[in-house]
Amino acid sequence: MTQKLEPLLSRNRSARPPVPAPAVHAGSSLRAAVEHCRDVTRDHSKTFFFGSRFFPLAQRQAVWAVYAACRDGDDIVDEPGGGPLQLTDWWARVQCALEGRVAFTQRGPQPVDVALGWAATQFPIPVSAFEELYLGLRMDLEGQVYRDMADLELYCRRVAGVVGFMIAPICGYEGGERTLQYALKLGQAMQLTNILRDVGEDLDRGRLYLPRTLLDEYGVTLASLQARQVTPEYCELMRHLTRLARQWYAEGREGIPQLHGTGRLAVTAAARAYEGILDALERNGHDNFRHRASVSGPRKLMMLPQAWWELRLS
Repeated sequence: MTQKLEPLLSRNRSARPPVPAPAVHAGSSLRAAVEHCRDVTRDHSKTFFFGSRFFPLAQRQAVWAVYAACRDGDDIVDEPGGGPLQLTDWWARVQCALEGRVAFTQRGPQPVDVALGWAATQFPIPVSAFEELYLGLRMDLEGQVYRDMADLELYCRRVAGVVGFMIAPICGYEGGERTLQYALKLGQAMQLTNILRDVGEDLDRGRLYLPRTLLDEYGVTLASLQARQVTPEYCELMRHLTRLARQWYAEGREGIPQLHGTGRLAVTAAARAYEGILDALERNGHDNFRHRASVSGPRKLMMLPQAWWELRLS
């Protein structure tokens, strides 16, 4: 059953209007926190960072804070030493930050928490979206087995689709719940792209996101995956999922005209760059075991005229 999305944002509708930029002084803890989030975004997702640069300053900084907070949770499930206790602690810190109560650890307040707390005072970022992300990250810790596309789509929704719910109120938008549905679909497309890019890396971590029903349908065995074999059957499976990701991108882009201001260009640029990873995967012959599909900086810049023209026609 489709969840109603608009109420996810309603609890924060009374938040005060955004200021032009964070009122911070050079050397202040808030400035340092925002710069830390900027560096995390730049270092861990060049594609996301590329798109964020088209936001106005305050929105850009809030987007960095959101990304860095999500990244903190993701690192817990991906890095050695992370577990349920660490993830629960992360979730508690996020709740405190979004509710204006930055949590103090033995090392003092964490910079991501400080920046996220500031962002939440300027934009109506919903706690419930982060709660879904928390549930998605728990799926990784619990070793979720993806039986079918419904399982995979739920995972994509929780760990990336809901990021659209976080970014939309930072952009500002029209269209209510319908626009949020588009944002959800765009986030799911980006996550499916990540999954297709990282099959080999995920296998190294003992994870497999490809649904078992699709493996059976296309004749791809677990043994061939463990052996990192790019078989004709595997390529057909990759083509199937690539087509699905492109379909989700197309559906998600329909909501971009409902975003306010330069948020439209920022999201379009990020979506085009992410979809370019699928092009790189195809150029690599669908070998995501030995080659990591990526989009170079110059190629991203070459996409900008197409993104601008796409907005002009929308």
